[in-house]
Amino acid sequence: MYGAAESLSILEKMHSRGYVHGDVKPENFLLGQPSTAQEKKLFLVDLGLATKWKDSSTGQHVEYDQRPDMFRGTVRYASVHAHLGRTASRRDDLESLAYTLIFLHKGRLPWQGYQGDNKSFLVCKKKMATSPEMLCCFCPPPLRQFFEIVVNMKFDEEPNYSKLISLFESLIGPNPAIRPLNTEGAQKIICQVGQKRGRLNTEEEEDDGQPKKKVRLGVPATQWISIYNAKPPMKQRYHYNVADGRLGQHVERGIADGLLISCVASSSNLWALIMDAGTNFTSQVYELSPFFLHKEWIMEQWEKNYYISSIAGSNNGSSLVVMSKGTQYTQQSYKVSDSFPFKWINKKWREGFLCDFNGYCWNPLGCCHVTQCRLQ
Repeated sequence: MYGAAESLSILEKMHSRGYVHGDVKPENFLLGQPSTAQEKKLFLVDLGLATKWKDSSTGQHVEYDQRPDMFRGTVRYASVHAHLGRTASRRDDLESLAYTLIFLHKGRLPWQGYQGDNKSFLVCKKKMATSPEMLCCFCPPPLRQFFEIVVNMKFDEEPNYSKLISLFESLIGPNPAIRPLNTEGAQKIICQVGQKRGRLNTEEEEDDGQPKKKVRLGVPATQWISIYNAKPPMKQRYHYNVADGRLGQHVERGIADGLLISCVASSSNLWALIMDAGTNFTSQVYELSPFFLHKEWIMEQWEKNYYISSIAGSNNGSSLVVMSKGTQYTQQSYKVSDSFPFKWINKKWREGFLCDFNGYCWNPLGCCHVTQCRLQ
């Protein structure tokens, strides 16, 4: 248990700088080089999964979030919160440390041996269903106390490192000189707060006089509920194999529902279109022309500050042109060619146009290439 106290000291130093390690496990703890002054000094390595628990701009704890499709860490030692995709905080490092210490003491954890694509889910379920009594069976009482404390911590709770370290004092002996591991860092933390002989009661009262509620009882979960909001819901609709006569019905119905056209395409003289509520366009017009790109209509819309936002051409020579307001463009140009218009693009670049949108549509006349210019 010499490593327990010093590991807590290392995590306290890292947490004090606003970071959590994110991958605490036996393989990431190393001793100093033999025959040097640091040969008994413990180091925590591999910061590849480290994240901030403190917001640099506000100095406050980062906000809680949950993304069940995101897992960071090592399955065997990860906290239950990490398995569930919850934002990492200091409690997760401490829970992983508890699993590390139990593994080093017993040589095995109950969830080892799972295989397959759902391994992470099965391990998480087993961790939740394993009570502290079962997990810490044959472990020193301080280790069980430590585990019960850290798995019941709140998301933004500040750990009492000195009290956690003091749990292991009785196991490491009073004389630092004969310890196989340098525990100077742990001793400093205890002395700084004057609690060298403190003991932490897992049933202690909270500030409001109410006992802490244990959230990890080892009772198998009978129901899993996931509420996942990765981003605001996107309202989108698509239509395909649309004949000329039905195109207007789909577009008008979408506009009535707050959708505008974001993309069009054509195949075998039929149309496909995507309508989206997140285009940021303020207004939109379109024309289904029996011939390829009705130049007069396009120029008329340019005069009204509409700009081409999507185009498509069909095999029979007709075209669908969508023009929108609310784009970033201030001027626009297009060219119809039977090959990629390298020279024309270079000419437009010299005129100040930016080729940030290239639209293509094939028909008997060739390829239509649209180059747009936007504000700088």
